[in-house]
Order: sequence, then C-alpha cells, then structure tokens
Amino acid sequence: MLMYDINTRQFGCGRGGCKLRNIIPFDGRDHFKDNDPSEVTTRKDILFDPSSSDELRTSVSRWVEAGNKVSKIGKGLINDPNARKLRETHWLEAIDPQHRYGHNLLLYYDNWLKSETSQSFFHWLDVGEGKGVEMEECPRNVLQSQCVKYLESTEEREEYEVIANNGRLVYRKSHIPLETDFNSKWIFVLSTTKKLYVNQKKKGAFHHSSFISGGVASSAGRLTSKDGFLKSIWPSSGHYHPNENDFEKFVGFLQENNLDLTNVKRYMIQDDEKTEES
Repeated sequence: MLMYDINTRQFGCGRGGCKLRNIIPFDGRDHFKDNDPSEVTTRKDILFDPSSSDELRTSVSRWVEAGNKVSKIGKGLINDPNARKLRETHWLEAIDPQHRYGHNLLLYYDNWLKSETSQSFFHWLDVGEGKGVEMEECPRNVLQSQCVKYLESTEEREEYEVIANNGRLVYRKSHIPLETDFNSKWIFVLSTTKKLYVNQKKKGAFHHSSFISGGVASSAGRLTSKDGFLKSIWPSSGHYHPNENDFEKFVGFLQENNLDLTNVKRYMIQDDEKTEES
C-alpha cells in the first residue's frame, strides 16, 4: 500500500510494493483486479452501495475517470525509459477528475490520514465524512477554485508547442516568436516524442504537469526568451524534479535543432528556488 508521510510530505511503499492504483485506496478493498482500472466500470456496487443517493451515484463516474487517469502517469516511458515521472506528491492532482492543485489536496489528505475513517480519500473529501472539513490553510473555496489545466488532447497541446525556425523558437501554429515576460515564470516540458511545450506558469492553474496531462517528461524546467532567441534556461520543476541528465537532454534537443546557445545563461537547480511548487 502506498502511504503518505505527514512529516516528510512524501509517499512511500508499505507492504505490497509501490503501485499507482494504491493512491486511490477504495475503502481498503482491491477494486482494480489484475491492476486493470477498467474493472471499476463493472464493479460499481463495490464502490458505492446501490441504494446510495444520486450524489453518490454521480461520483462513480468520477472514480472511473480517476482510474483511467492513473494509467497516464507512466505514459511515454516506451519512448524514453529514463524519462521523469510525475512526483508522487502530485499523483493526487493527476488522478483527481477536477485536477485540483496538488499542494492543496495534500493538506486535506493529511487530515484524512489523521482521521479514523474507513472511507477512501476522494470519497471522504467530496461526498463522505470529510465533506464538511475546512482547512484554515486552504478553505474549500480555494480548493475548488484552484484547478490545474490538463491538456488532454493533441489539439490542445498544439497551442503551446514551440519549434525551432531559423535559429529562433516560434509557436508551431502561429509562427510567432517566443517572447517571455521577464516579470513572470515561463515553464517548458520536453515530451518523450521530442515535442517542446512552453507557457507562462500560473500557480494553481497551469504547471509543468499541464502540458502532457501528468505523463512522463524527458525534461522540464524554466526559460526566458526575447523575440524567439533563448536568453536563459533552468532545470526547475517541482512536479518532475529534473536532474542534470534531464537538463542535458534539453540542451541536446536545442543543439539538434541548430539553436545557438553561446550566449544562453544556464542555471543549475541549486540556483533556483528549491522550495518552489511548480
């Protein structure tokens, strides 16, 4: 069973090993037979009592969707076995059908762990015993309003895809040169299929996990650009925690696309905010 340590704010493995599905502990029962989330669709009676209210029955569809999202967390490893998976502390955000900001969800998750409820986390949070729980650090209105955008389709991602063109970075669809606001943080993700996505970071609304819907990334970080010319790059992401090798993948990608990095400032992770939630 995957457990969360309140003190270290880290997930760890209990007896039975690490399995993504265990982050959704369905009231102590194993509802994903043979690790297949599709089992949920044929075992709704186990999730909720057939005599439950309409509100609970509506929640079944959310659970089915959450089960399907679990499989996406490792999506892309076939293209890059060494790609970075989403950090365990953000799995809640990824599998939540509403994609509520992971940092906020963890505050309620801590409370759930301390309770003596037998209900699973999301059931407890949304329709169960914890429905009335209000965290001072994150009131319910904040929890519900800060939902991270996840780009689920190729069409959605195309709006943020950036390519190299004559030594500059431009948006693939519009061919407008990439221009970042130096008063804000601009983030990037390099997918395992070598597609580069860039956008302004918006806390609680748009993060590194947004680009590839919580899937794996070959590299992730921050950058600045002026009229399409790169000015600086960082391997900085709280969602993926890229290492030096991941950073070099990004640098290699840029060089393969004939971008001149001579005057580009390269910052290492220790040069950025270590405690940043991205």
